[in-house]
Amino acid sequence: MQKQILLAVDHSTASPHTIAYACRISGFIQGMSVTLFHVQPPISQFLLDEAKGSSRAQAELNKVAARNAETSRGLLANYQEILIRTGLAEPAVELATQPRRQGLAKDILDYAPSGLFDAILVGHRGISTVQQMFMSSVSAHLIENSPFTPVWLVDGDVRSTRVMPAVDGSESALRAVDHMAFMLSGNAAVRVCFFHVAPRFTDFCEIDFGAEAGGGLEALIGQGDQRCMDDFFPAALAKLREAGLRGEQIETRTATALASVGETILTAAREGASAPSSWAVAGSTSLFSEGRCPIPSAISSPMRRCGWCRNKGAEKPRLRARPGVVRLL
Repeated sequence: MQKQILLAVDHSTASPHTIAYACRISGFIQGMSVTLFHVQPPISQFLLDEAKGSSRAQAELNKVAARNAETSRGLLANYQEILIRTGLAEPAVELATQPRRQGLAKDILDYAPSGLFDAILVGHRGISTVQQMFMSSVSAHLIENSPFTPVWLVDGDVRSTRVMPAVDGSESALRAVDHMAFMLSGNAAVRVCFFHVAPRFTDFCEIDFGAEAGGGLEALIGQGDQRCMDDFFPAALAKLREAGLRGEQIETRTATALASVGETILTAAREGASAPSSWAVAGSTSLFSEGRCPIPSAISSPMRRCGWCRNKGAEKPRLRARPGVVRLL
C-alpha cells in the first residue's frame, strides 16, 4: 500500500536534515512516496493594495511573484534530485509550491488534506527564548493544529532507524501505534521498543498532602495504570503483528519518571538504553516544544484512559485521525 508523505521544506538549515531523513526511511518504509512542498514568501498586502492604481507598480509586483515562484521551483528541484539519487523512483517524488496565503503552518495544514497524506514531515529549526515570548514555531503550530494528519518532527541529523513509541495506554496512544504499524508494515528489519512511564501522584497534583495521603493515592494510580497497560500492550502488539512485524522485532519497557514524564521519554529516546532510538511517538496533543509533559494530559483518569478497551472485542478499522506528535531525535 502506498504511504504518502508531505515533506515541507524551506531555505533554512533544518530542511537538509529533513531531506536526509526522508532518504534514509525510504529504504525501510515500503511504498513510500513524497510530495515536496514549499510556501513562497508573501508579498505585502499593503503593496498589493497600493499597486492597484498603478500598472507599473503592478508589473513590478508580478515580477517579484514570478521570481519567488522560480526560486521555489529551483529549491524543490534540488531536493527532488537528492531524493531520486538516493533511491526513490522519480514518479514517487512530486513537487508543489504556492505563495503564502495565511501563514506557513496554516498553508501546510490546508494543503495536506488535498493529497490524503499519511504524514507531514518537517524540520525543527528551534527558536530562542525571546522569540518564544512573541511567537511560536511553525512546527509547534503544525503539531497543535493538525486535525487529522500525523506530524513528524525531525530534530537535527537523525541516523538511527530504531523506533521508540512512548505510550500511556490512551486511545490517542493506540492511534499513534496504529499509524506507526501502517507506516512500518512489511518491514522485517526495523526494531520497535514500546516505552511507558509509570505515572506518579505528583504528575496529577503538585500539592503535598503528606506521606499518608499521598501514599494511598500513589498506590491507587499505580494499580489503575497497571490494569490499563495490561490491556494496552497486547492490543498494541497485535497491531504490529498484523502489519507483519515479528515478535523478536518488538520489546516493551516501563520506567519511573525522573524530573518529568516528558524529559524521561526524551532521555530514553536519546540514550535508548542499549542503542539510540530515532522516533519518540506520543499519543497526546501536548507539545514537547513547550516543555509540557505529553503523558499526564491524557491520563487524568485511568478509567477514561482505558475507554478504548471497553469495546476491545469489536472490529476496528485503521485509524486515520491525528495520533499526536512524532518527534524524530
